[in-house]
Amino acid sequence: MKLKDLLEGVTVLSCGIDTETEIRGVSFDSQTTRPGDLFVAIAGEAVDGRCYVHEALEKGAVCIVCDRPLEEKIPAVLVENARRALADISANYFHHPAQELTVVGVTGTNGKTTTTYLIKHILEKCRGAKVGLIGTVCNMIGQEELPAQRTTPESYEVQQLLRRMADDDCEYAVMEVSSHALAMERVRGIFFTAAAFTNLTQDHLDFHGTMERYCDAKAQLFQQCGTAVYNKDDPWYPRMLRHSRCCQLSFGIHSEAEVQAGDIHLAADHVAFCLHAGAETLPVQVSIPGVFTVYNALTALAVCSVLGVSLQEGVAALRGDHGAKGRMEVVPTPGKPYTVLIDYAHTPDALENVLQAVRGFAKGRTVALFGCGGDRDHGKRPQMGAIAGRLADFTVVTTDNPRTESPEAIIADIVQGIPKGAAYCTIVDRTKAIHWALAHGQPGDVIVLCGKGHEDYVEINHEKYPQDERKIVAQYIKNE
Repeated sequence: MKLKDLLEGVTVLSCGIDTETEIRGVSFDSQTTRPGDLFVAIAGEAVDGRCYVHEALEKGAVCIVCDRPLEEKIPAVLVENARRALADISANYFHHPAQELTVVGVTGTNGKTTTTYLIKHILEKCRGAKVGLIGTVCNMIGQEELPAQRTTPESYEVQQLLRRMADDDCEYAVMEVSSHALAMERVRGIFFTAAAFTNLTQDHLDFHGTMERYCDAKAQLFQQCGTAVYNKDDPWYPRMLRHSRCCQLSFGIHSEAEVQAGDIHLAADHVAFCLHAGAETLPVQVSIPGVFTVYNALTALAVCSVLGVSLQEGVAALRGDHGAKGRMEVVPTPGKPYTVLIDYAHTPDALENVLQAVRGFAKGRTVALFGCGGDRDHGKRPQMGAIAGRLADFTVVTTDNPRTESPEAIIADIVQGIPKGAAYCTIVDRTKAIHWALAHGQPGDVIVLCGKGHEDYVEINHEKYPQDERKIVAQYIKNE
């Protein structure tokens, strides 16, 4: 492809290379750069891509795209914004695959993963369609699973995945859209037929700084969609909608909404409720426990109704669906009198939702085991300690992904929030902490392993080491 074709729609400030130059590929990581590539030097969260210009040239890159002048005279295109340029160049390179798909986006602090899985399930059951998925647990093309490194990949990878989906006859692409992705232009230029907002609670303030900026980043999704589906129970929804000019559809439990749930019944293995939408009232049952499942189901049903799936069809499809890995996932504990759940809850709101849900059906104690990630928002740590101390009968504070921080320091931050008199212990090693919780499990207890969810590793000093909690529990029970 010629350079001029790749630069279509890009704001170019200056160009030091013939735009008729043939480009063989596009890269933004010098480690993957190949001869004939166009290398886009973007600023990452930790490093600046301009530091790797020479490495990219040594590997055969024929042109550099950047948004700051380079000192040396090398073949380069100076653009207004390198991240925007990467998104536009990637869309051009892959021939705008989003235009060949019906794209759905889901944003919010909690519930994105389960909601996208529910939407995918409904579309497959009700439309017989092949559906692609981009998200936290994995990326999927139909039933084929591909590894995921982050919730929403870099714009080049998003376009590459969408192209694979379109070429493999997917009709829909359902995508988790993180606030980072929106702020960093990863989904720039993609039109979402329907976009949903689940909720907004404290998270990622290490990146956004304030809740207002966090909300505004997510609100960008409602400026590039056909219909905005939003949670009317969430206090941030007016700010999410204030610059949106598209169609809107509300859902909720407590607020009067166009799609609303009532008569909610919580059980250990499912939720049931009545769905009210206009003159329709439908009984709904989903095999995932917790009030948050009601919100996730409402979101999925509302989104699919925008796509032409009737509420009756959607409700029928949801019956028996178990959602995503690591979301209120029951871990087998044969012969034991307690229950073990794994959940991804790693924010104050998610932890509160999970523990409240468990308290609703636990016959014994609610035992919470969790930590907090290093190099992330410090403010949520004592908040999560306070929530666990208030809602759990016993709390085990341990390690999550410490990254470059001291696990002991993170645990100390959490413990500061635990109320006086609350029962807890601290065990730094997460495997030993799980063993301790299992060893002290009592009949009827529900032990909730929070924070890791689908993850099967622990991240320490930029390295990932194997740590699958399912295997830890299984091995412990086997050795008993």
